[in-house]
Amino acid sequence: MSFRYELLQKRGQARRGRIHTPHGVIETPEFLPVGTQATVKAMTPQQLLELNVQGVLANTYHLYLRPGSKLVEQLGGLHKMMNWPRPIMTDSGGFQAFSLGAGREHGVGKIGGVFPGSSAKKPRSSIMPNMVKINEEGVRFRSHLDGSTHLLTPESSIRIQEELGADMILAFDECTSPLADKAYTETALERTHRWAVRCLEARRDTPQALYGILQGGAYQDLRERTLDFMLKWPWQGYAVGGSLGKTKEEMHKVLDWTVPGLPDDKPRHLLGIGEFSDLFEGVARGIDTFDCVIPTRFARNGRVFVPPGTPGRSPRGTWNLLNARFFDLDVPIQKDCSCYCCRNFSLAYLRHLHKADEILAYTLCTMHNIHFLLRLMAAMRRALEEDRFEELRALYCDDLGAGQGASAAE
Repeated sequence: MSFRYELLQKRGQARRGRIHTPHGVIETPEFLPVGTQATVKAMTPQQLLELNVQGVLANTYHLYLRPGSKLVEQLGGLHKMMNWPRPIMTDSGGFQAFSLGAGREHGVGKIGGVFPGSSAKKPRSSIMPNMVKINEEGVRFRSHLDGSTHLLTPESSIRIQEELGADMILAFDECTSPLADKAYTETALERTHRWAVRCLEARRDTPQALYGILQGGAYQDLRERTLDFMLKWPWQGYAVGGSLGKTKEEMHKVLDWTVPGLPDDKPRHLLGIGEFSDLFEGVARGIDTFDCVIPTRFARNGRVFVPPGTPGRSPRGTWNLLNARFFDLDVPIQKDCSCYCCRNFSLAYLRHLHKADEILAYTLCTMHNIHFLLRLMAAMRRALEEDRFEELRALYCDDLGAGQGASAAE
């Protein structure tokens, strides 16, 4: 099956569609769990299939370091090595230019690092040493595993992604920090554009779909410039990346400046975003797919998603199972949830597992969180078909605070 996007319905900018890939169809809008190291943490592929996960995202940089893309290719590619029959997207490795650079050095994320509210907190300085150097050739990394140095270029990123064998691959880019000034953001943008052309020139004749990445930070003229540039080249899809500003409001503006100008016949992906409100805001602005570590990271920290109106629901839509009030509650996380965790285990047991630091706690809570997000995305698809998307958005988001953005690979 060749790669293509099928637009089924449009409500304003929001889209209901299908992405056709060599490994199956992704009904959109949809959330892709992150499997950085060729695994979604604490989950087996069979468990993901039982949750009806339509696709996952893996990370080029981390898989290049370990076990190595040549070995993955030798083992038959990611799909065979992981025993995963459905679509896979790979990040280009460009995000690590930020996460191991300014993000590591200053303790910030893609959206100013920290919410709540509309004001970003002042970043902490010198949290960890910067591990990257960026120039026209590419990005030189110092491995977090053994301190060895590695040069990742547009050409090597494409080669590695082709060896990994994902269905959807991303152009190599520089993800700038929200702390970067406009002059540096513009310099990085122009370099990303030159790298994008090198990615197109480096790709071989494979069935993989190559996505161009729109950068430009939180600057309208730069975002409009990257849109104009990317539209001149033959991408099979587009991803919105880079710094998305210092607040969620700025992130929404970034999407407003870029996504409406993208062609209707190509899929759009929003990198590293997965809060409830962000999913709704992204879909409303025409985003088709998302990825984020939130459901797995939350699960490992004892935080589980609960529906609107649940007593004690946090501004990020969760319960913290480490709270003493769950000590003896013999009820599931959510009574009407059909996931394996909620059908079989009590809050008291889940809290016990977390307090005992048992691995099963991570598996069960990850199972619930992914199921919850996928059920939410399915509800969005139905709502778009039935023209009640705004009603669903109000139900899920009106009682939420601004929350804190979470991005980056695990």
